[in-house]
Amino acid sequence: MKLLVSALEHSANVHLKALREHLPESVELEGIFSADLGEPIVDLRSLAVMGFVDAAKKLPFFYRLAAEMTERAAEADKILLMDSSGFNLPLAKRIKKRYPSKEVIYYILPQAWAWRKGRIPVLERTCDRLLSILPFENQYYSKEAPIEYVGHPLLDEIHRFRTGSWEQRDGRWHYRPGPDEPERSTAEPERIAYLPGSRRGEITRLMPLFHQLRRELGEHRAQIVIPPYFTQDQIRELYGDLSAFEIRHDTHATLYESDFAFVCSGTATLEAALIGTPFVLTYRAKALDYFLVKKLTDLRYAGLANLFSLDFRGRPMHPELIQEELSLENLLQAYRKYDRGRFAEDAAALRGYLSHGSAAEVAKRILL
Repeated sequence: MKLLVSALEHSANVHLKALREHLPESVELEGIFSADLGEPIVDLRSLAVMGFVDAAKKLPFFYRLAAEMTERAAEADKILLMDSSGFNLPLAKRIKKRYPSKEVIYYILPQAWAWRKGRIPVLERTCDRLLSILPFENQYYSKEAPIEYVGHPLLDEIHRFRTGSWEQRDGRWHYRPGPDEPERSTAEPERIAYLPGSRRGEITRLMPLFHQLRRELGEHRAQIVIPPYFTQDQIRELYGDLSAFEIRHDTHATLYESDFAFVCSGTATLEAALIGTPFVLTYRAKALDYFLVKKLTDLRYAGLANLFSLDFRGRPMHPELIQEELSLENLLQAYRKYDRGRFAEDAAALRGYLSHGSAAEVAKRILL
């Protein structure tokens, strides 16, 4: 089988790697994906954009890329689109119009339930299979839509969870590890993780605040997660002086080993929630990008864990500090007033709500 894949984002490629493990070697990948999965038709680093303004500058490039993908669809047995609706939904329409009998599978669907709901009928008409990773998502589609929940990919990729409990003693939170977790000396300083994101704009907007926060929080083991592909010169330019931080590259291991985290809005917030590390979502966008998002969406929360929690708990799971609310004072207050005991209960409930991973289920549907 020749599978034409369009996976532009880093997160989509992490999920694609997990999926690849469940597909036989006879399935050949072609198209847009990470180079460590084969021979893509484009270097993914050239696709890295952030926000409406930056994306507009690369429109001619994306038009040419979509044309090439449409041509390659002629020889493909099936089409697999992952996330990135700005590129993949128009691509799905082009391919289906030109090759009506080609099976188009969309895995990790556009967030049409959150904004631009007009995309839902287009998805229903254009795609043969809609593989959802959100348990509530099918509520927004028609009863005839080819949509089904297949599990969540992070449950394939996260292998250790904090399953213990928290209790307050002497004005401090103390963690009691679960049965399969290592014991930890209470004499050790608290481990706090700082995750300022993976994109340059996110990092440069958050790091000055994170430096202040590290100083104000007093004695603790400060760990910062940095993408492994940054050079030393780029790290100095984006992050500043990191002599007071322990540099880490593995997001899951860092979150699992940490007692608390400050996390840039994105996939890492759901990872922290599933792993069970108490955290505060932080985000500061370009003013124009934020204005456009607020105009186009009616979401009450930015974090997926909070949106899930509204569905199964009826309330948010963690604090969110965004734009003008993101200040040193508010970060310190959120940290000091955090109910870690309730968070641990919510994290366990979240894992039960999502139920299982998605890679094996998606592989079955590709091979049908």
